Amino acid sequence: MNNFWKAVTILCAVIATAHSLTCRSCPIGLFGTCLNSGEVTCNNDTNSCYSGEAQFNKTSALKLLTRGCLDKDLCNKTLTGTLVGAGYTSTFSCCERNLCNGATSVQLPLTVALCAAVLSSLWGFWGL
Repeated sequence: MNNFWKAVTILCAVIATAHSLTCRSCPIGLFGTCLNSGEVTCNNDTNSCYSGEAQFNKTSALKLLTRGCLDKDLCNKTLTGTLVGAGYTSTFSCCERNLCNGATSVQLPLTVALCAAVLSSLWGFWGL
């Protein structure tokens, strides 16, 4: 019976790990406000949530904000470039939990919640 519980626990952990990462999405934001916010499910190539900020070098008052999914290789980096002759600096900060790149939210993936409910009911049934 002990092996059964080990197998169920490992199965729940694998299902929870396989669940795709969900991030806050904001294609563009101005003055700290996102113009079209939502949520996006990352694919296997983009395994981090990010919050990004682009600032034009000449007019530091105007900052563009963005959020979404990003590859780990671009996380915590500062990039510079030019857009229509104006220099800009972009920074990306990343995290790897669901919805960690926006307003705080405590949500469990459905599979984790179901596994926890099944385990707790079985635990009470068998008196363990």
